[in-house]
Amino acid sequence: LAASPALAQSWPQKQVNFTVPFGAGSGVDTLTRHLANEFQEKLGKPFVVDNKAGANGNVAAAAIAKTPPDGYNLLMVTPGISIQNKYAYKTMPFDFERDFAPVILVSKAPMLILVNPKLPINNMADLVAYAKANPGRINSTSTGVGSQAHITLEALKLRAGVDMTHLPYNNPSQQNLDVISGEAQMGINYVTTTLGFVRAGQMRPIAITSVKRMAELPDIPTLEESGFPGVEAVGSFSIFVPKGTPNEVIEKLNGLVNAWLPTEKGKKAMSDLGMQANGGTPADALAWIKAEDTRWGPIMKSVVTPQ
Repeated sequence: LAASPALAQSWPQKQVNFTVPFGAGSGVDTLTRHLANEFQEKLGKPFVVDNKAGANGNVAAAAIAKTPPDGYNLLMVTPGISIQNKYAYKTMPFDFERDFAPVILVSKAPMLILVNPKLPINNMADLVAYAKANPGRINSTSTGVGSQAHITLEALKLRAGVDMTHLPYNNPSQQNLDVISGEAQMGINYVTTTLGFVRAGQMRPIAITSVKRMAELPDIPTLEESGFPGVEAVGSFSIFVPKGTPNEVIEKLNGLVNAWLPTEKGKKAMSDLGMQANGGTPADALAWIKAEDTRWGPIMKSVVTPQ
């Protein structure tokens, strides 16, 4: 049924559930809590964050796909839900395009290309030269098979024509420690989990995977600046709702996020989380995901065996 303008004025009438596909304390959880607080403050009803971790987001998405499209269930969507998992799992408990509608692409989270500081590598050109001189002897860590860091490594290897060994980790903290100790020579990891080590001089960043430099790391060049044009490899965090949710509800949520991002609270949240604000329309969010699927899908197919 088509929603009336009165619905947008009267919604919400009760508690709204905002589901996060990872545990409490994660970066995406913190971002979701910032937004839930903003929605609650502006709309006057409770927005309760519900952590449903498991299967790289599939547990959370499957649960929300089954809820009524009435505006009372929101989902924070990560690349696992929107793109990666369909390549990693033989069967999926939901169909992302069929079951969900976009609200907004909130932010992007760039990664750093990091090396052990004892290596004679200060930039991407040095890395490529070192890898060519030492084929297969660079071990590069990631947060797991099929993760954004893994497929970024594979893209860099293909583009540069070098051989590096992938080391998948389930524990991001151990991943960082092994690069620091020299157990691994290189790592690809999110800014938010590595910035402290970088500032302490324990890991050397040689490039950032976003299209523009970060204010927190102004001296670190982008991959494009480093000779890898067109390679943007970032995590993304979007709000989606069950397909059929009234457009008036979607528009209200979209407006609130777009208004919050440039505020002092919004800018501080982005800085603290190592993220870059995005915003835009619901159509922009969907277009971004489709473009990312086109960009990374072929690499996912080549490196991931569905389980």
